[in-house]
Amino acid sequence: MRFRPSFQIKLFIYLVMLFMTLFSIAGIYYYYDIERQLYEDMGTRAKVQAEEIALIPSLITAVENKDVPAINHLMMSISARSDASYMVIGDGKAIHLFHSIYADRVGKMLVGGDNGDVLAGRSTTTIRLGGIGLSLRSKAPIINGQGNVVGIVSVGYLTSHINNLTIEKVIRILLAAATLLLALFTFSWFFSRSIKRQMFSLEPREIGLLVRQQKALMESIYEGVIAIDAQLRVAVINQAAKKLLSLDVPSRELRGQPLGQVIAPVSFFDPQVMLEKDIHDEICLFNNLTVIASRVRIMLEDQLQGWVITFRDCSDIDRLSIQLSQVQRYADNLRVIRHEQLNWTATLAGLLHMGRYDEAIRYIEAQSESAQELLDFVSARFCSPKLCGLLLGKYARAREKGVELKFDPACELTHLPAALSETELMSIIGNLLDNAIEATLLRGNEAGPVDVYVVSGADDLVIEVADHGIGIAPERRGQIFSLGVTSKTQGDHGLGLHLVASYVSHAGGTIEVSDNPPTGAVFSVFIPHHRPEEKSGFMPVNPRPEALEESK
Repeated sequence: MRFRPSFQIKLFIYLVMLFMTLFSIAGIYYYYDIERQLYEDMGTRAKVQAEEIALIPSLITAVENKDVPAINHLMMSISARSDASYMVIGDGKAIHLFHSIYADRVGKMLVGGDNGDVLAGRSTTTIRLGGIGLSLRSKAPIINGQGNVVGIVSVGYLTSHINNLTIEKVIRILLAAATLLLALFTFSWFFSRSIKRQMFSLEPREIGLLVRQQKALMESIYEGVIAIDAQLRVAVINQAAKKLLSLDVPSRELRGQPLGQVIAPVSFFDPQVMLEKDIHDEICLFNNLTVIASRVRIMLEDQLQGWVITFRDCSDIDRLSIQLSQVQRYADNLRVIRHEQLNWTATLAGLLHMGRYDEAIRYIEAQSESAQELLDFVSARFCSPKLCGLLLGKYARAREKGVELKFDPACELTHLPAALSETELMSIIGNLLDNAIEATLLRGNEAGPVDVYVVSGADDLVIEVADHGIGIAPERRGQIFSLGVTSKTQGDHGLGLHLVASYVSHAGGTIEVSDNPPTGAVFSVFIPHHRPEEKSGFMPVNPRPEALEESK
């Protein structure tokens, strides 16, 4: 298995390499800079010494007279006090009169090839290979009282001596740099460990994976989610939230914006209320959308970091409630059928127990004939077994309540529209029948039957449910399909017809509400077998004030 160093080790190594590279570059630069400065300083020092010695009167006289002992006596005392590597005195013909190191050089020519300018009366500073090695030397002319050049003074520093001085300075600098590097290494180690601790000991690749997972998780949540910081600025917002709030702005542009610029201010976002407590499942209005919202504080080390707000469209919850209530109605229908069957069985058992077999046979024939006729009609005319069960259950429930449910002889359902599921069709018919039965019951004994007409036409599925109820008040026209509109005081409130309208609109169909003289209403539903390119929203046609409706 290949070794992978941790983020802390890699960061420490990178910092060490960076510091060492910087110090190496700086060391090389300062080495050459120090060497250059030393050469300049030594050259200046040699020049000053040479020119000062050339001005000594006793030396001028001794050189002019070529008094070697006097020159030797004078220069030995001077060279002993100087830090120069050597001192040389020559006459006007560049012949040695004194050499501080090699006395046997007296009488020999000065070497180096740089004597011409000096004999011409000019001081020079050069690096030349002399009798004792490569050196930095400065030469000055010795001029007598008549202005004639009578000799040469040469003061030199060996380059090896200068290099030794340079190395000594560099070593001192390197020692200081090593101490600084050690301090930087220590700092790098603790700095990298601090960074690792702040990242919860996670590697960068692990953090990147967590960020991607968090983003995927946020986008997979069906509910809208918004995270805000302590200053009420948007930190995170998912796609579901932007869709619900009708925001077309990219998420990165929403981050950092005040929450009030994303969602119109409401009491739900009052800072004082938000600090007091968390809230769950509160109905609010976000940008003209009714939602069910929750708000939870984010606490880290007892410090408020912000809030997480989750919300979803209130209509989604209503839809679930509607479907649940529909299931409840199916269960009620089954209980009605079971109750009726128990009564029928109890009656039959009593007749048999009393020995009235002829009456029992006639009772069975009477009940079976009516039930069988309805069963044969429904099962032969409707292709959906589930819908057949629903219609038989509604028939039994209506009869138990004293309402007659009549099926038009022309009823026939051979296939379902492409845009409508079997469950949705059952919900449409079931809610229309429940609405008609409830409306009929409001008129009491004067009400007539509820007529049902379901036909699969060439182009549309036609569903008509007509009752003889109490009708619709004029002020309620156009509102009967809105969520919550109802005249009931118990049970579901304004859900049934709203659900019918939703399913019909989704399938691209239309609903018409008309009168059913002398009183009552007819609900007509038209659903195309093939979904049109443009779905038409539902719109009640000609809703007259007399048209009956009793919204679930």
